[in-house]
Amino acid sequence: MTKNKPIRRGAFSRGLSLSIASARAGGAFAFDGALRKLRGEEAGNSERLDREAQRFARSLGELKGSYVKIGQLFALLGEHFLPAPLTTALHHLESQAEPLQWHHIEPQLRASLGSRYKELEIEADALAAASLAQVHRARVIATNETVVVKVQYPDLAAMLDEDFDAVVRMLRLARWIPISRDFDSWLATMRTQLHAEIDYPRERALAKTFASALLKYDSLNVEGVSLAVPSVWPRFSGNYWLTMDYVPGFQAGSSEVAALPQHRRNALGRLMLELFFVEVFELGLMQSDPNFGNYLISAEGDQLTLLDFGSVMTLDEPVRQALCDTIVAGHCNDDATLLAGLQRLGCLKDDAGSHAQQTFKTFVVNLLEPLRPPSELPPEFLNQSGEYCWGQSALLNRTGRHVAKSVASRQFTIPSGDFALVARKLTGVFTFIAVLNAEFNAYDVIAPYLKCKAPKKHRTGRRA
Repeated sequence: MTKNKPIRRGAFSRGLSLSIASARAGGAFAFDGALRKLRGEEAGNSERLDREAQRFARSLGELKGSYVKIGQLFALLGEHFLPAPLTTALHHLESQAEPLQWHHIEPQLRASLGSRYKELEIEADALAAASLAQVHRARVIATNETVVVKVQYPDLAAMLDEDFDAVVRMLRLARWIPISRDFDSWLATMRTQLHAEIDYPRERALAKTFASALLKYDSLNVEGVSLAVPSVWPRFSGNYWLTMDYVPGFQAGSSEVAALPQHRRNALGRLMLELFFVEVFELGLMQSDPNFGNYLISAEGDQLTLLDFGSVMTLDEPVRQALCDTIVAGHCNDDATLLAGLQRLGCLKDDAGSHAQQTFKTFVVNLLEPLRPPSELPPEFLNQSGEYCWGQSALLNRTGRHVAKSVASRQFTIPSGDFALVARKLTGVFTFIAVLNAEFNAYDVIAPYLKCKAPKKHRTGRRA
């Protein structure tokens, strides 16, 4: 991608570029399928497939803006429905966000802030960039405090639905995604998620909600490691820009975090898991994007700061209750409740056969492995103190291989979009803990929820 290249505007130019790339790649996949049938092979011309998939992903990257974000969402949520070469290529978009030059951003920000613009001293070079916005560090002149200004890319909101429809249209033209009501629910969830991530007034409100929630739950302070939410500056925030306190820190995969003492990394991992259970069982609000860039760890490892509340989703009560029941039942080996929960979540058809039921039940039970009582943890993944070694367990690889073999069965339905986002979050939490190389047993995190069997509101106190 060309650095600092402006976002391409106009339905014709954007759509035409994508159509050409889609047609080329679609032809490659069709050609590969024909070759496989003629030769009786399971795999076709992998080099051709990879090349055309990469070409399609590059087209999204060159168009920038919402096209990149849409590609990222398909990569994260479409692993079981897109061809593997395309999914791999789309994953590359996650590292391709380049900031726009200041002269593309500054006029919009100056016009939006009006006279307040002169109250800030904003750095022209972006501190960070994502697919929908970029962040600039600034100084509040009156107080000398350091803040960050998150600025949405110009005209993004006006193009969002048009761009999303263009990508879906091209993917269907190339026959890369199914045409079905089940998949339409995924697309609707993805569209809603995209709009939520550019709704900055909503993000401000959710940041405030999370900040208040952190004060209610004693479990969100683990061995001296606490959670934090940067304060919002309403005076310098609006529909297309958001200003918050600047918080220094490092991402989970950094060398600085890897160098932290083992007990600090253990506490950070446990804190992330505690947060997941509070979000699902207590708040009904969940930060659904597990990107490491949405979390900052302090230099001492004593604070985990939450960022980017645009991707927070509200769990509708039926979905939340079904999810809680499924987690508890999977842990307690309550097969009837587990299967009923999976049906309510849209993962299993009501008339699914015994093979499908057993396969999905096994997947859930395996995924919950780290939450088992210490006596039931696999000994090969324990340290000398009997603690679970998250980084060595390769849990997600093991469970991923299992489910990948199963979803091809006709007895499986496409899970709901909401469930897909929850699964995305849980795998992100486990990946976060594994990258920390944390070592701890997590049974006491889930234990209070096993006792009550149903979500309880506003429960406080340290978990035993």
